[in-house]
Amino acid sequence: MPSLGRTPATDPQKVFHYTDLQRSKPTRENDPYDYTCGWGNRHQSEVLPGALPIAQNNPQDRGYGLYTEGITSSAFAAPRHVNMSTYMYRARPSAAHNGYYPIESKSNIQNCFLSLNKAVEALPEQAEWAPFPLPPNDIRTDFTDGLHTLAGSGDPNLREGIALYVYMFNADMVQRAYCNTDGDFLIAPQLGSLHVQTEMGLLYLQPGEICVIQRGVRFRLSLGAGSTAARGYITEVWGSIWELPDLGPLGGHGLANPRDFLFPQAYIDDELHLPFEIVVKNNGKHVAIKQDHSPFDVVAWHGNVVPYKYDLTKFASQNATTIDHTDPSVNTVLTAKSRDPNSPLADFLWFGPRWDVASNSFRLPYFHRNSASEFLACLYGNGLGRSDDFQPGGGSYEGGHTPHGGFDDAYVEEVKLQVNEPRRILENQMTIMVETSRTFLWTEYARVGCGTLHPQGTDPGVWDKLPDRFSAHPEIKKLLQRRKDDKARERQSLDYYHDFDLAGTRLKSAATNGTS
Repeated sequence: MPSLGRTPATDPQKVFHYTDLQRSKPTRENDPYDYTCGWGNRHQSEVLPGALPIAQNNPQDRGYGLYTEGITSSAFAAPRHVNMSTYMYRARPSAAHNGYYPIESKSNIQNCFLSLNKAVEALPEQAEWAPFPLPPNDIRTDFTDGLHTLAGSGDPNLREGIALYVYMFNADMVQRAYCNTDGDFLIAPQLGSLHVQTEMGLLYLQPGEICVIQRGVRFRLSLGAGSTAARGYITEVWGSIWELPDLGPLGGHGLANPRDFLFPQAYIDDELHLPFEIVVKNNGKHVAIKQDHSPFDVVAWHGNVVPYKYDLTKFASQNATTIDHTDPSVNTVLTAKSRDPNSPLADFLWFGPRWDVASNSFRLPYFHRNSASEFLACLYGNGLGRSDDFQPGGGSYEGGHTPHGGFDDAYVEEVKLQVNEPRRILENQMTIMVETSRTFLWTEYARVGCGTLHPQGTDPGVWDKLPDRFSAHPEIKKLLQRRKDDKARERQSLDYYHDFDLAGTRLKSAATNGTS
């Protein structure tokens, strides 16, 4: 039989996997930037050849007039595998500014997620959000004004915890940058493409891709070509960093492969002598500094505190190939460790197109009460929500040990005894999940301010599709009574042996009655 030819796919949101695009480059067709590949490296890059010093970090001026500046995200003496730092060689030092001052912002930022804080509350029930509202077209809103905290646990000042955000904006950050001194941002766009300019270079980010910007790195977001507004999700971790999960018996490859993570190349603004405002998030509060030069003036750099991006359509899914339903941990893209060696602070999970091939099995997720809290968001397509309100740009939540599972017609059909044929599932969609061992506390914005929360999340009437088929069966009562009678006879039979007195070679019951 002749083989079928393959035609390259053109829409990344319709592919089964990135390889359907048949690209010879590691980026999508409309990505305008060049990158360096590879997780875990100490990368280096320079705008001008010779700007990067060789065999030393802090050279004397060799003609370019650059200033050496270092940034760390770990202790100086941290073990090598977690020692994080970057050297930058820039036109002006970051220290050259006019000082910090308070600012007013349209953002709703909350970072104190301790039970003593009355501004945050737990949601013990299931919850679901319709798409979070975009800013009105006539109100100019950039990223710094369109960032809103949804939930979290812990506190950045304690260097331990996690926070969830949504962002919605319709304007570029003009002569403005953002610096988060609290934790590492993991950004997942849902609507609109983004130019992400960082001190180390440029990233292009689209729905279906993610990027991580480390604590202290300055950046700004601008709308990509054809985008009039942007919306997406951010997960911030405090006192931890995003890492690749261990693969265990899977071996050296699979899930998010290290070579598929892309890092920027050095880039500087065309005009470096313009006034800039740097909005700084410090201990959950926005302040700002002003300076007379661009923060994007790094001519060369080397190190491992470098923002990076990853295309979720490259995820190499692993799953059950014989029976049953694999735990969702097999879909982990990145993880952030906690102080508990047995439970992560956060896992970032992928739910995208894959084969479903298990035989003799109920292949959908079984009903469960996991110890972890789960926040799901659909980036595009139909997603994995519980109702029609779960749309791209919204979200859903189940707290730890909150019972949940599916209730649609697929559950009714799949439970039947039948032959399981291999099938492709979750096509033309991408859903993400943030899972944490902690209980999320939710902000006033998430509970009330956004205006899109449905606290119940699930209409109780849907469970009528899943009635009690066990006790309703006409033969069940007979079987239960027979089993009860069988157990009584079994117990009576076993009691004979327990009543027998080997020392006196007689039954204990007989001795009690005075007979021999």
